[in-house]
Amino acid sequence: MYVSHLTLVDFRSYAEADLDLAVGATAFIGPNGQGKTNLVEAIDYVATQSSHRVATDQPLVRLGADQAIVRTTVQRDDRQALIELEINPGKSNRARLNSGDVPRPREVLGILRTVLFSPDDLDLVKGDPNSRRRFLDDLLVARQPRFAGVRSDYDRVLRQRNTLLKTAGGSMSGRRNEGSLATLEVWDTHLARAGAELLAARLALVEALAPHVARHYAEVAQAVPKPGRGNEATVVYKGSFDLERGVLEHRHVSALEAARGEATPSLMDREALTQGLLAEIARRRSDELDRGVSLVGPHRDDLLLSLGPLPTRGYASHGEAWSLALAMRLAAFELLRAEGDDPVLILDDVFAELDEVRRRHLADLVAKTEQVLVTAAVRADVPAELIDQRFDVRDGGVTRA
Repeated sequence: MYVSHLTLVDFRSYAEADLDLAVGATAFIGPNGQGKTNLVEAIDYVATQSSHRVATDQPLVRLGADQAIVRTTVQRDDRQALIELEINPGKSNRARLNSGDVPRPREVLGILRTVLFSPDDLDLVKGDPNSRRRFLDDLLVARQPRFAGVRSDYDRVLRQRNTLLKTAGGSMSGRRNEGSLATLEVWDTHLARAGAELLAARLALVEALAPHVARHYAEVAQAVPKPGRGNEATVVYKGSFDLERGVLEHRHVSALEAARGEATPSLMDREALTQGLLAEIARRRSDELDRGVSLVGPHRDDLLLSLGPLPTRGYASHGEAWSLALAMRLAAFELLRAEGDDPVLILDDVFAELDEVRRRHLADLVAKTEQVLVTAAVRADVPAELIDQRFDVRDGGVTRA
């Protein structure tokens, strides 16, 4: 899989841009602030329908314009797909596939798959849990696009339930709103069912991801164990309640399973997860009403990262954190590659942050990827094998070198 053509209209700093791309490694070189990242951000936006830099679409539209258009031609074996996204801040975005309208933009998810590594990925290791939850959910959608709908449904239920919690919490007198409490029970069930589907998928994903993270960290970091601890990277999912206890208490065990000694709970048992979530919601009811916010569910979960026996937050050095963030992206790449075509790999301004050993190793790992897109301010920062073709970016223009 690779992008053979990119067209931009009023996207970020570009009134217009039109580029032919090819398989292999393409480098966009130019001073900072000239628009290199804007180009690869546009390609990643087609794949994910979100930006790795901003939370809303408004900054993606060039100042003074009403909308932006990103158009990509995606080659996959002997097939070609033309994807066009129309970005309309404050209104619904629109999508076209091969010049035909589609009902919803998310219908084109999965046609182009990308894995993007940027300096902001340090937040995966050192940032708040939201960065790690987004990493998991974006990867879920890349593997199975239907999870875009699951995530959207969960967010919608969560917003409605939070509104009801504020209403049901009562007035300054401390009295609860009984009508809202009755309605709240219905939304408890909606939240638990949507949450269980998302939670089961995340748990399965982390189980598949963990060995790849450990392997890539060992390869990229090439670290010697520090005194008092090893250097193995581990990834563990942390729910908003004790998942093992919750599943064990609510999983239905058949007589045949019990007779065979197969009563060990599966954390991917959706019905058990649903019941576990409902039980925890009931247990935290008073706290939720007092605070007017949902305290139970996948939106409160986290991904615990460790090196040896110690958590990375507070213990990992800057170099170790960079290596682990890179290992997580490479692990995502491996999972997607194992399911079919290579995703397009985007390395956005990362080589300046890596020492020579890590640069060399990263280049060796990704050089054989079908398409790699690299941005850098300085040509010398990019290993030679990652410049099959080069574009110079400066003064608002893009020219092939």
